[in-house]
Amino acid sequence: MLKIFTDTDTDITPNIAKEYGIRLISMPYIEDEVIKYPFKDSDEFDYKSFYSSLRVVEKIPTTCALSPEEYIQYFEEEFKNGNDILYIHFSSVMTATFDYMKQAIDELLEKYPERKFYTIDTKAITIGSYNIVKAILDYYKENNNIEEVIQFAKNEVEHYATYFFADDLKFFKKSGRVSGIAATMGSILGIKPIIHIDQEGYMKNIGKEKGRRKALNKLVDYVLTLGEDVKSHRIVIGHTDTLDLAKEVEVILKEKLGDDLKIEYVLVNPVCGCHCGPNGVGISFYAKHR
Repeated sequence: MLKIFTDTDTDITPNIAKEYGIRLISMPYIEDEVIKYPFKDSDEFDYKSFYSSLRVVEKIPTTCALSPEEYIQYFEEEFKNGNDILYIHFSSVMTATFDYMKQAIDELLEKYPERKFYTIDTKAITIGSYNIVKAILDYYKENNNIEEVIQFAKNEVEHYATYFFADDLKFFKKSGRVSGIAATMGSILGIKPIIHIDQEGYMKNIGKEKGRRKALNKLVDYVLTLGEDVKSHRIVIGHTDTLDLAKEVEVILKEKLGDDLKIEYVLVNPVCGCHCGPNGVGISFYAKHR
């Protein structure tokens, strides 16, 4: 039997994991010197409290990696029960956590040599990963041959584009996770950097807009320019506690493309929220290329 895992950095929630029959790995962050694990104690994310605190916090929360021992706790149970594992995860180039995962898997496969461990790198995070994970899980429902699933994912991952803007630059400047953001770009000027996740899975600043409205329209422009067979695929609009702005993206999209779009709204998980801060909006869609 094959057991599928994903992680909370893909924005998959416990309720969605239950719907698909998969397991969820909680990716931690550090707030007030306390390590916190999303969804460990509840199936819900108290996003209002989390993002409200980010709006006033002086010390920005940071993220951290899982240890090899924590990965073993997740995976050994399945190997012990005779199951193979497929782990669909967020971009491996964004963190060292996958080095620790490899250590854990090497140790487990020595102990359970008959088992198999497969991975699919979404080369994305948050809504981009969410879109890809759901596409893979939907495909798996129809065809549960692991080799065909992996080949499907290899072909499709490159077609899911993700673009978003940050409302306050201090979060990205603090995290250092995005290349090309100049320290002199000030939020006081209303500058919104447009962030893109590239073919390798890195986040890069590819432009800037003055004000939220222009930034929202820029996101839609990418859909219109790069989108391919958009109506046949899920469009995911993510936000960091700013649903009103996210809904404006839907309005603009439907004005341009019609009402028959498959749109889902997603609350960005707290680990990613630590990096991009509150009041940000992003979009993930099927594209000619990223």
